[in-house]
Amino acid sequence: MLREGQVRIPAGCAISGIFHRDGTREDGTRIMQSIKVMHDRSNGLGGGFAGYGIYPEYKDYYALHVFFDTQEARVACEAFLDRHFDIVNLSKIPTRRHPRIVDEPMIWRYFVRPLHVKLEASQLDEREYVARCVIRVNDQIDGAYIFSSGKNMGVFKAVGYPEDVGAFYRLEEYKAYCWTCHGRYPTNTPGWWGGAHPFALLDTTVVHNGEISSYDANRRAIEMFGYKCNLQTDTEVITYIVDYLGRKLGMTHEEIAHVIAAPFWQTIERMDEEQKKYYTYLRNAFSSLLITGPFSIMVGFDGGLMALNDRLKLRSLVVGEQGDTVYLASEESAIRTIAPDLDRLYAPRGGEPVIVTLNERSAQ
Repeated sequence: MLREGQVRIPAGCAISGIFHRDGTREDGTRIMQSIKVMHDRSNGLGGGFAGYGIYPEYKDYYALHVFFDTQEARVACEAFLDRHFDIVNLSKIPTRRHPRIVDEPMIWRYFVRPLHVKLEASQLDEREYVARCVIRVNDQIDGAYIFSSGKNMGVFKAVGYPEDVGAFYRLEEYKAYCWTCHGRYPTNTPGWWGGAHPFALLDTTVVHNGEISSYDANRRAIEMFGYKCNLQTDTEVITYIVDYLGRKLGMTHEEIAHVIAAPFWQTIERMDEEQKKYYTYLRNAFSSLLITGPFSIMVGFDGGLMALNDRLKLRSLVVGEQGDTVYLASEESAIRTIAPDLDRLYAPRGGEPVIVTLNERSAQ
């Protein structure tokens, strides 16, 4: 009999999310329970979580979560940060010993804001300045990796099963209005701390179940705009595409979905003239950013969450609603275990985005 680790499971990986439209914040207990139900979709080579609203006391500062392989890497990274940012707080990220989480790097957290003189001299807006600094550290400082860089949010990831990763990072001590999580079953790339999901840049985070067959074309295209894809996984490129289309080009998340999971040409031909013109433009203008292959993804952002399947719906995705709370997961069981009495349960169609945002009052 073949055992775990001896057989490739193309449909492996699990994703789950919780979003409170009214801004209610809950600790990480239920999201850990949800992902644990899908334990067999993972193989212990990657797990992680993203939480939004977890740092209200530092909500005006960028929270940089960083892996260091060596003390030398930490010294070099901190010297870089000190030259470009005002560091208002720094510390090790609290963790607890866990028998199944081993070989961990040094894991530090920095709350920063750009130095005014540096920002002014750069002639960049603040978010572009921070993004460029993050990419520069990850590309040029060997042994340092900034894996989270948004405001009032944070990513927590490691090599291990996701429920173990959550316990390792003590997620029951954090409260968020939005949680996403991922259990990884690497199929084409190695399992390592930097390669675990979520992937993040500024406040954009991505968890992904599937396989991006268009990775090389997508990578070549996005790197033309200053991004560096060097983390040995296809999911990284999705994060940068979403950041580019949304932050740099100003697209809505619905428009972004129509680029990365654009309808087939034969589907466009059957549309009315206005829709046909719109989708034809997106397909022609952003053809190199169309993502092909089986996938289901969750994209977290400040004040919202988007879930999306590939056009053929080759990966599972289920959505549940109960009052102001929205639950998303690869399996219904992962939702029912934490919310058994739902008002609504459905599976979105392929290529049809599910986008939830904070209520107007909650976002203020």
